[in-house]
Amino acid sequence: MNLVRRKVPSLLIGAVAWPLVPRHATADSLAPRPVHIVVGFPAGGVGDIAARLIAQPLQQRLGQSIVVDNRPGAGGNVATEAVVKARPDGGTLILVSAKNAIDGTLYKNLPFDFTRDIAMVAGMLQGPLVMVTNAAFAAKSVMEFIDYAKANPGQINMASAGNGTPSHLAGALFQMMAGVSMVHVPYRGGVDALADLVAGRTQLMFATVVPSDGFIRAGRLRALAVTGLHASPALPGIPPLASVVPGYEVTAWLGFGAPKATPAGTIAVLNKAVNASLAEPAIANRIRELGAEPMIMSPRELDAFVAADTQRWAQAVKFSGAKVD
Repeated sequence: MNLVRRKVPSLLIGAVAWPLVPRHATADSLAPRPVHIVVGFPAGGVGDIAARLIAQPLQQRLGQSIVVDNRPGAGGNVATEAVVKARPDGGTLILVSAKNAIDGTLYKNLPFDFTRDIAMVAGMLQGPLVMVTNAAFAAKSVMEFIDYAKANPGQINMASAGNGTPSHLAGALFQMMAGVSMVHVPYRGGVDALADLVAGRTQLMFATVVPSDGFIRAGRLRALAVTGLHASPALPGIPPLASVVPGYEVTAWLGFGAPKATPAGTIAVLNKAVNASLAEPAIANRIRELGAEPMIMSPRELDAFVAADTQRWAQAVKFSGAKVD
């Protein structure tokens, strides 16, 4: 997920190694070294901001220094491979996302199996994408958009943040379920895609709530629907796409994983610390400013969530024909 940052507290900017504080008894099962959160996204994106947001309360609960380690590359798979090979002692976590659920189908030759080699630790946040059109586009509702698309097959340019990204595959799933055909126009990121959508060079995008909400408020983009099953507090008055296309659901999410052999007791300690941090009002409110909700789950619940999301994305990947080798 890409975004243009709003004003972010200074503690979230730049590489970070939080200072050590007195160890809590609950963290005794962790390795006596800094905990690295490996992030497969560049600095400034929502994944990077989310990892830094939780770093301070997490280190206070664990009594461990927390290092946010950005390792972008190969669609996030450089980071995943590094964590798969890391020591399973609680000292290395990975920020996992919907992209990990996508990649098992999208990539044919990965040197790891995400669901086999990464143990789920805790959720972080989840939220919908938003279906947005250029403000000058004729359709003013999802139903009008579908009618227009059916009357003009292949005439609508759908922007995305890139091949195989959630924004691309959310659009592919929409085409499959609504029975419409559009031209996919991939970009190198969500910011570039939104810029061309605002300029009218494309007509539609399934975008992250931030930064698209700024363009929506300014009247430069029109929000037709959100992709969750329910309306989003971040975009009041915008209906869920499922109200017109029954069964449609796409959720962007973030969570934490660890090397598969990490002991269950260590994972339990980390899960408790993450969930307690997410329950802090200041953290929860900041997550809502990002257009999402805290995702408080047990490791088992997150594992089931990821398995279901992987199946959902596999349908979209196969329909879209997207492949990355």
